[in-house]
Amino acid sequence: MQSAEVDEFIYHECLIHPALLCHPKPKTVFIMGGGEGSAAREALKHKLLDKVVMCDIDQEVVDFCRRHLTVNQEAFSHKKLNLVINDAKAELEKSCEKFDIIVGDLADPVEGGPCYQLYTKSFYEQILKPKLNHGGIFVTQAGPAGIFTHKEVFTSIFNTIKQVFKYVVAYAAHIPSFADTWGWVMASDEPFSINAEKMDRRIEERIDGELNYLNGALFISSATMNKTVSLSLLNETHVYTEEDARFIHGHGVAYRIN
Repeated sequence: MQSAEVDEFIYHECLIHPALLCHPKPKTVFIMGGGEGSAAREALKHKLLDKVVMCDIDQEVVDFCRRHLTVNQEAFSHKKLNLVINDAKAELEKSCEKFDIIVGDLADPVEGGPCYQLYTKSFYEQILKPKLNHGGIFVTQAGPAGIFTHKEVFTSIFNTIKQVFKYVVAYAAHIPSFADTWGWVMASDEPFSINAEKMDRRIEERIDGELNYLNGALFISSATMNKTVSLSLLNETHVYTEEDARFIHGHGVAYRIN
């Protein structure tokens, strides 16, 4: 669903562009996951960037998408892209490099799945944050953020990141293919001092090509939650740890129909 041709641009524009546009002068990006290439495609639209590292654990997914997702073929062959097949946690741990932006384009935290540890406080604190340059920004997809689904993982991811970074912004958008509102969380130790007009100006100055979804006013509005979700974000106390994680539950509505 994340790669549905009809609307994947909503997810990937929201994941990538706000952090890059809030940063005064981003030069380097590290994408955790992102095997289908769409996050890299959006990042590579930014003229200021010198390097995009995309680190995905699944060689088979990357090879399949490189062959069949024609919309991303240019990104996969881009001279600024450094493609790494490895566990993102292990890659960041061993890296001597620091980045202006780190992106979590990861699978949802699923029990027994490969990446729930990349949503934990210890990972953010001990491994990820030390690999950000001064003023760097971290952004991650954060699961369903709908009025009935936001307590699954969205509020918990937000609260966990709040324990590690000084400034944290949650934002959301409806994605038709997901049949729900989806959430992202962006964080930094420097304030996000950007308004709609400044974001639009940076889109004009920095980005090659057109964005289909995101503009300054949309981003500002996407960070305004309805009353129910706002209160849940405010009152959430759960913090992700290896021993106490939350997971996306169930198999979807169709699975439950007898």
